[in-house]
Amino acid sequence: MKYIGYIRVSTKKQGKSGLGLEAQKRAIRNLLNEDDILIAEFEEVESGKNKERPKLLEAIQKCKETKATLVIARLDRLSRSLSFISQLMDSGIEFVACDMKHANRFTIQIFAALAEQEARFISKRTKVALAELKAKGVKLGSPQNLTNHSRKRSLEVRQSNSISNKHNRKATALIVSMRKEDKSYLNIAKELNQSGFKTRRNKEFSAMTVKRLYDRYTANSEEQTK
Repeated sequence: MKYIGYIRVSTKKQGKSGLGLEAQKRAIRNLLNEDDILIAEFEEVESGKNKERPKLLEAIQKCKETKATLVIARLDRLSRSLSFISQLMDSGIEFVACDMKHANRFTIQIFAALAEQEARFISKRTKVALAELKAKGVKLGSPQNLTNHSRKRSLEVRQSNSISNKHNRKATALIVSMRKEDKSYLNIAKELNQSGFKTRRNKEFSAMTVKRLYDRYTANSEEQTK
C-alpha cells in the first residue's frame, strides 16, 4: 500500500513531548509493512494560537493525487479540534493513526460529536455559574469580581474535566465504533486493554466501564436531538 505521512509538532512543546519529530517518524515507519511505500511526509509546526494547518491540506491533496492512505503519527489532541476533524472528514481519503490503530472515518465522526457535546456542556456550565453569582449579588463583567474561591473552584472543575476527556474521549469513540460492529462490551474492554487504554482513574476497562461510557454517550446524543 501507498502512504503519506503527517507529523504535527509544536514549537514550544516539541522538546518536552515524548513523541517529538524523530519519534513520530519512527512511529510511522513501525506501522508500515515491508512492502508498503511511504511516498512523502509532511511536517506541521503549530503555534498555540494559529489553528491553520496548511501542511495537512498538502498531505490530503497528495493522497488524492497518488491514491495513498494518510498515516497520522499522533491523532491524540487533534481529535479535539473540530477544524481538523472537518478537514479530514471532508477530504474523503482513507487514513490510519499510529496512536489509535482502530480509528476510522466513523471514529472521527464520533470525535466530532464528542467535541460538540463538550462545547455545549462548557457553555451550559458557564451560564449556570454566572447566574448563581448574579443571584448572590456579584457584579459581573470583570475577573476581579470573582472571589478566590470561585476562581479556584473553576480551575478544579476545568482540570477535572480535562483529565476525564483525556482518558475517556478516545475510548468512547472506539467503543461506539465497535458497538456499531456488534462487538460485546466484554470484547471491547479486552481490545481497549490490549491497546493500552486506561480509564480516567488509570485502571483497566471492564465490560461495565465500557457500558457506562457507551450509555453516557447515547444519552447525551438523545438529549441533543430533543
